[in-house]
Amino acid sequence: MKVTSIKQQVKRADRYSIFVEGKYAFSLSESALLESKLASGQELSREQLGEFKKRSADDKLYNQTLRYVAMRPRTRWEVEFYLDRKQASPALIDNILNKLSNIGLIDDRKFAQAYVNDRKLLRPASRRKIIAELRKKRVADEIIQQITSAEEIDDRTALRAIIERKRRQTKYQDDTKLMQYLARQGFGYDDINSVLQK
Repeated sequence: MKVTSIKQQVKRADRYSIFVEGKYAFSLSESALLESKLASGQELSREQLGEFKKRSADDKLYNQTLRYVAMRPRTRWEVEFYLDRKQASPALIDNILNKLSNIGLIDDRKFAQAYVNDRKLLRPASRRKIIAELRKKRVADEIIQQITSAEEIDDRTALRAIIERKRRQTKYQDDTKLMQYLARQGFGYDDINSVLQK
């Protein structure tokens, strides 16, 4: 079987369609095409064609995963879960995770650092709640401990910011409702009471 042509796709300029015996057979990204060293006129056996079709499917999944991690930072577990839902083989999952780790697109330590900074800046929360949120994203306890200790998450500073913002709403003029809300956010009763008293 002969590769009769290789054409750049119109809708996806970063992908190339490979035609075998005049018919579309599979597509590859630009980097996968260069790696494959495929060329027009090249002869392929049935086994080679099958391997290229599998490589094409793996390549598409890798590119989908790149788009997934480009939307927002993700933990290693989130990417692994995404690939598992896409029914990728364990070997392919490991391969993609390693590639993304090597180019710095998944790094749980950087993720946790950015997450804590964003929480402090945009939506203050208690140290306890931030730790719970990071655990939910399956960040290792060792990383969580290092990041939350280094960042010195001050519950009372976060409390003051939240109370100031919530007091603008009429339903939180009542101390009892406000205290219940703050307790649900993971703040301790002593801290809540102390800040409210001031």
